[in-house]
Amino acid sequence: MTFPATQLLHSLPLLLICDNLRDPGNLGTILRSAAGAGCSKVLLTKGCVDPWEPKVLRAGMGAHFQVPIINNLDWETVPKYLPDDTRVYVADNCGLYTQAQKSNKASDHGWICDQQLSKIHKYEEEEEEDLETGASKDWLPELEVQSYDLDWTEAPAAVVIGGETHGLSLESLQLAESTGGRRLLIPVVPGVDSLNSAMAASILLFEGRRQLRLRAEHLSRDRS
Repeated sequence: MTFPATQLLHSLPLLLICDNLRDPGNLGTILRSAAGAGCSKVLLTKGCVDPWEPKVLRAGMGAHFQVPIINNLDWETVPKYLPDDTRVYVADNCGLYTQAQKSNKASDHGWICDQQLSKIHKYEEEEEEDLETGASKDWLPELEVQSYDLDWTEAPAAVVIGGETHGLSLESLQLAESTGGRRLLIPVVPGVDSLNSAMAASILLFEGRRQLRLRAEHLSRDRS
């Protein structure tokens, strides 16, 4: 497919990876935001809804013809579509056990939603069972957490958005860990469970665009 020259001219070293996104409206909205933010491409792993499904097309409002979309990918092949030195960052609506280790007061400030806490307790229970059987949870990737508005675009960046029902896959966390990425956290006030996947994706993509624009402006001033 041939894409508009103006779109390609304004594309940024910013990619989006959709992980198990099954809601057509959400995916279409996310594709629209990706095109608006200037993403260079969007990767969809197996398990995502078909991007050419009518409801996705309707919600995308033409985004399919503004940004390259590569779908039905196995996680083993995802790195082949990433530029060299890309760091993969994840935005998870449901926290993992490793996030709980960062601070046991995180929920007081709205950094962990109620759904995250319930999932953390689930992992704690599983770990206790594994200790009884002699198994280990060392396979669970430990990703450092940072606020979404701190700089994370110094290298080409790929943002993973997980589906609201199943959250992020283990493979996405492993890829983030292997590339030196982190978990990007959008803090919400206590009592709010989590953000919609499309809303979270839009916030992170346009924050990435803002950071890249500021970096370009600083470089331009330095040269002059």
